[in-house]
Amino acid sequence: MTNHFPNIAIFASGSGSNFQAIADAIAEHRVHANLVLLVCDNPNAFVIERAQKWDVETLILQPKMFQSKADYEQKIADKLREKGVQWIVLAGYMRIIGERLLDLFPNKIINIHPALLPSFPGAHGIKDAFEYGVKVFGVTIHYVDSGIDTGAIIDQEAFKIKPGMCIEDVEIEIHKIEHQLYPKVLQKLLHN
Repeated sequence: MTNHFPNIAIFASGSGSNFQAIADAIAEHRVHANLVLLVCDNPNAFVIERAQKWDVETLILQPKMFQSKADYEQKIADKLREKGVQWIVLAGYMRIIGERLLDLFPNKIINIHPALLPSFPGAHGIKDAFEYGVKVFGVTIHYVDSGIDTGAIIDQEAFKIKPGMCIEDVEIEIHKIEHQLYPKVLQKLLHN
């Protein structure tokens, strides 16, 4: 790399719409970073195709192929070190980050969550909030710690539900916010 921008790795498990939003923001010079690696735990995830289109190296590892979580994360850590990664950006990565990566990247791992934390943590934030009947939904970006969506909150954006909105409508609105907010927050963090 000829620039002096930080190297980032995105961890994802699914379709990768936030991967796409960040890659687009980098290409449009709204985020000054080098996207050097995708880490994916699902060999069938669509995010892998997105990474190929952007010519981003992909590390596909399934935890069940390792003796322990520590071994799994050590393999990831070795690749992160090789690529000179300075920040880890979780974008729909459906695994809890363990000690090995937390120790190597203190306050350098961020996550996006489709609810207003501390309410509705976990894998089903939108569904849980919708079933609870909340009138205000939103997105949270936070640092990752050893808990589930318990790290310090960096930023949030909320919206009021409109009458007649179904859960799919809420999801569409949340994705719109995520795709704007995540690159904006990432740029601030990387160059603060």
